Amino acid sequence: MREKTVIAPHLLEWYDRHARVLPWRMPPGTGTGDPYRVWLSEVMLQQTTVAAVKAYFTRFTTLWPRVEDLAAAEDAAVMAEWAGLGYYARARNLLACARKVSESGGFPDTREGLGVLPGIGPYTSAAIAAIAFDRPETVVDGNVERVVSRLFAVETPMPGAKPILRDLADTLTPDTRPGDFAQAMMDLGATICTPRNPACGICPLVHDCKARALGIAADLPRKAPKKAKPLRQGVAWVGFTNGAVLTERRAEKGLLGGTLAFPSTGWDGSALPAPADADWREIGTVRHIFTHFALDLTVMTAPLRGAPRRGDLLALDHFNPKALPGLMRKVWDLAAPDGLARAGASARNRR
Repeated sequence: MREKTVIAPHLLEWYDRHARVLPWRMPPGTGTGDPYRVWLSEVMLQQTTVAAVKAYFTRFTTLWPRVEDLAAAEDAAVMAEWAGLGYYARARNLLACARKVSESGGFPDTREGLGVLPGIGPYTSAAIAAIAFDRPETVVDGNVERVVSRLFAVETPMPGAKPILRDLADTLTPDTRPGDFAQAMMDLGATICTPRNPACGICPLVHDCKARALGIAADLPRKAPKKAKPLRQGVAWVGFTNGAVLTERRAEKGLLGGTLAFPSTGWDGSALPAPADADWREIGTVRHIFTHFALDLTVMTAPLRGAPRRGDLLALDHFNPKALPGLMRKVWDLAAPDGLARAGASARNRR
């Protein structure tokens, strides 16, 4: 393995020619990025693919081009724009962080200062410090872990190998262009040193890769056997009147916190009754996969009579299904045809 003084320049030379063009990224060698755009992209990219994030990032930066604009936004508006991106605690922390940064006059320029902001952990603080402020911080995401595990032929299974890979990555991080180096490592993992069928023949580090020399590159990083996800069950109620649908805003903390939703129970640890006295009818089940469990949610619909015990009636003219999180959008897609038809029939029968 060559010293980092050779590895880093060699990888940066490759990056200068082959860097991915991304809406939040400065071109190679042109300096540091806007801290706001770097921070926003890094938060969005947590456990989410680049392809999924691009459109969200563009929409957010169009609506709120500065951190001060995002800090002044209404919570419901931000949650609605985040809908479908998942991991909704990120959106709540996004607002909290934007408001903290706006109050203090800007982003801190060190990993330590960034790390005390809401929603910014060790990885994100290092990434912002390196990419936005040119600090020589080691940035390790899943792509970088894969590259390092192969370079050093680390056969310890994940996730136990994480601290080992972090320490090894630190030996490669240069003092010059650390932000570009961090992004080069990510790009190498995303485009060449891929999980399956790595393109070792065109890798700029092929001659330094111990796993390649041993013929085990495609087998690394090794993973411990996955445990089967437990299956939860619950019920969601979608109630209609002539021109409105019953919705609720979920509690700020917990699963799908702060999002627009339909009344539900069971799957999130609650044990709540139906939100209204109505002729509820089961119309099917939707399956949704969370990080730690799978969910089968039974969907009930009914035309409503009188005021509900729970939730609020939202006029259909002001209801945007795209503002729902993924689970509730599945519920809506199943419930809407039956529920709207039943509500319309009920309204006609009352005339």
